[in-house]
Amino acid sequence: MGSGTDPGGALRFAVLGPVRAWRGGQPVPAGPPQQRALLGALLLRGGRTATAQELVDALWGEEPPPTALAALRSYAFRLRKALGADALATVDGGYLLRPGDDFDLFRAEQHCSAAEKARGAGDPAAARAELRSALALFDGEPLAGLPGPYAETQRIRLLEWRLQITETCLDLDLQAGCHAEAVSELTVLSAEHPLRERPRALLMLALYRGGRQAEALGVFADTRRLLDDELGVDPGTELTDLHQRILEADPALLPPPVPQAESAAEPVRPAQLPATVADFTGRAAFVRELGDRLAGASAEGGVMAVSAVAGIGGVGKTTLAVHVAHAVAGVFPDGQLYVDLQGTGPRPTEPETVLASFLRSLGVTDAAIPESLADRAALYRSTLAGRRVLALLDNAHDAAQIRHLLPGTPGCAALITSRARMVDLAGAHLVDLDVMSPEEALQLFTRIVGEERVAGERQAALDVVGACGFLPLAIRIAASRLATRRTWTVAFLARKLSDERRRLDELKAGDLAVKATFELGYGQLTPQQARAFRLLALADGPDISLDAGAAVLDMDVYDAEELLEALVDISLIESAGPARYRFHDLLRLYARDCAERHEGDDARCAALSRLLDFYLASAARTYELENPGDRVLDHLSPVGRPGLVFTSRQEGLDWLFDEAPSLLATVQQAAGGGCEGPMRRAVDLLFTAQDLMESGIYARQFEQSTRALVATSSACGEPLVEGRARVLLGQLNWLTGRFEEADREAERAQVLGVAAGDLLTASYAPNLRGMIALATRRFQECADYHATAIAAFEADGNRQGGAAALSNLSRAQVELEDTPSAIDSAEKALAIYRELGAGFRLGNGLYALAIALAAAERHAEALARLGEALALFRDARQQFWEGMTLFRMAEVHLAAKAHRQSASVAEQSLVLLRNVGGTMRQATALTVLGKALAGIGQSDRARACWYDALQHFTALGSPEAGEVRRLLGGPSESAVAI
Repeated sequence: MGSGTDPGGALRFAVLGPVRAWRGGQPVPAGPPQQRALLGALLLRGGRTATAQELVDALWGEEPPPTALAALRSYAFRLRKALGADALATVDGGYLLRPGDDFDLFRAEQHCSAAEKARGAGDPAAARAELRSALALFDGEPLAGLPGPYAETQRIRLLEWRLQITETCLDLDLQAGCHAEAVSELTVLSAEHPLRERPRALLMLALYRGGRQAEALGVFADTRRLLDDELGVDPGTELTDLHQRILEADPALLPPPVPQAESAAEPVRPAQLPATVADFTGRAAFVRELGDRLAGASAEGGVMAVSAVAGIGGVGKTTLAVHVAHAVAGVFPDGQLYVDLQGTGPRPTEPETVLASFLRSLGVTDAAIPESLADRAALYRSTLAGRRVLALLDNAHDAAQIRHLLPGTPGCAALITSRARMVDLAGAHLVDLDVMSPEEALQLFTRIVGEERVAGERQAALDVVGACGFLPLAIRIAASRLATRRTWTVAFLARKLSDERRRLDELKAGDLAVKATFELGYGQLTPQQARAFRLLALADGPDISLDAGAAVLDMDVYDAEELLEALVDISLIESAGPARYRFHDLLRLYARDCAERHEGDDARCAALSRLLDFYLASAARTYELENPGDRVLDHLSPVGRPGLVFTSRQEGLDWLFDEAPSLLATVQQAAGGGCEGPMRRAVDLLFTAQDLMESGIYARQFEQSTRALVATSSACGEPLVEGRARVLLGQLNWLTGRFEEADREAERAQVLGVAAGDLLTASYAPNLRGMIALATRRFQECADYHATAIAAFEADGNRQGGAAALSNLSRAQVELEDTPSAIDSAEKALAIYRELGAGFRLGNGLYALAIALAAAERHAEALARLGEALALFRDARQQFWEGMTLFRMAEVHLAAKAHRQSASVAEQSLVLLRNVGGTMRQATALTVLGKALAGIGQSDRARACWYDALQHFTALGSPEAGEVRRLLGGPSESAVAI
């Protein structure tokens, strides 16, 4: 807070940009440049007094005008008036301004100090966050526009400080594995400070870690040549050593590995505890957490600790609890009690019986043990008073069963295991035990089977533990079977477990069986809970939302939630997040087996049909919000169950992306249902969920679902479904740069659409064929296809579809060198999008207009339109279009000779297009990046980019390879080692 006391609020100051002041959030006029220079000089004193002469020297230097002192006093008077009577004080002929805490320089220094402490404490993520916060306080050039020698000196100091912060932050980025993201910023930084070696070293390391060794070596070659030309010196030790280590492929240059968890402490011998397993594996974090909690109860002044471990059957609750109990037995020298409460059996052990057993173990004679539960519990607590005892209450049914078994006195502790979460046990420390990590699972498997049998079949071993769902009981059973069958290979066992229909039957060894463990929990369910357990398992998605689950169960959300939460509490399903649920893989197989035994075919099909209806109705609503004026919804199948209602585009998109894996799995499941399955609704669901395809995030799963629908509809003779599916498949191939396959699919779709009388396919297919023709440089065909598409969209009354075709027609007109028509078409499309209130599709119109404006050399307008489009695409999570827009911005910057800006955005586009966009677009982006790098003097790195681009173009048989060869054939002062 500032030091002014005038009404209107506290003062805030800034010098890490233009010198400014605010009071209560409102700007305070700081006056002309010399007056602002005085304010800046006083602020940079940090609350120390500045004499009048010091301030005169700061503002005017060694030759001040005769009126300097009078001018200084005038400026001070105006500042005092603007800031408040008490803000600026006169002290001993000088001036004092205390900026307070709300001063951007102080805040930046505090962030940097916090970052140093975080680094010292081994928390690089916190350090990065603090440094990024410090950098965010800079608003352009510090002390911008201020005259005087003092301002200039301080400006240089602050710029150097910002540069050091940036370098440190980028170094931490690399330590965190964010090398791909750092390349763009480091490229610009090294261009802005070409003689500074630290950014160059970081850039080399980032490129190397991103698999771009040739570019990393190119950076060194560019730097060595630049330093020799400008300064006549060689690169320093850091760069030279790094260059050599890159050439040697030094493993230490790779990102630091994630620290491995420490192994658990060796168990100690118990008093009444069961023996711990000799091959106890992993769970180090849980061992520490529970051990610390229990040991704290035995410390002086400690209170009675209660820890309750919950999880599905077979997850290893008892094994963990026994292991922890052994580990902490030494701090409970007065005894360790143990009981199996039979909580999953038909008759859980009565607490009265347990108390009698415990009292005998503690030295109470049978004659002294009272009859009633309350009296036994009271005697139990009295007997434990002053002792340090651990009670392990294994396999509890619920909280009511164990309340009277808790010691209740300081120095004692209770460790509980149960399939039910003890949410109603006051003061308990709850631990949810999940399945093992893949590494822990493989380690357990190896310990049982033997290192020599697993070493040569590591992948098969991973397949086995994966088929076991990383469930410890299942892994132990599978490993034990293999250990006793010396003629079996690990691969043979993996093949046996790969059959889902037989998997649970295979997971039996002696008296251990996964299915029997699950049956104990299933047998305790009410009829409604059992039905929910069976039906929810039918859906193929990785998890299911509460709303989708309610659709499957054909009940309202509130009743469904009560059932689902009950299943979570008894560990038959898991909470995957707020209002989301999932099955363990083996429990899903068991639940499906129960569904086949207890639910008829009609009931199972009806449950999945309701789920598909729910997804289609909800996705259609999202599509409608994002694409107003689009007639796709008029061509969809009717649904028998309503979906969700969204109040905004963002809410609908959030739902769509959250639901994507489960939604696409449902489509693929429907496609697998054969000719009797709901193919029509499945393909319509894909059509309304197209945003998932273009985002790039779910493109692979979208493609798998689409190909499944193409295969099924083709085999079943469903031309309407097949045509729509092939349109989508063609779009996917276009997105990923597989243009020949895309054209075949689009051509086939167009034929099918006409045969089926499907206006949807008949309009979308020629539009797609035009996009493919543009990508393959058949520009007149492109224009003809889009003219056909425009007519088809008009016949269907689909204005948004017509706008899309107009935008695409504009692209063809640009390539046909009819720029005025291209601008006109794009502006017409944009007007339609704006009139309809389109969502991110408005970005497609802006994108097309920007390309036409760039062709007319109206670069500033083109960049403005691309900036608007970029914001829309980012908000809609459209990675493909975000990457393409950044690429177009790089092209425009390059045409405008803004090489640094071009290199920066080209790098950003490349990061995105490597994930989605295909090899052709990556190669094109590499070509532009190389040109931009050449423009800022980084010719060796540019050649590395062109070489990579040439390899891509040559593999594709693309004519663009010729242009890249010409670029590589130009003069070069050094060669890049590839």
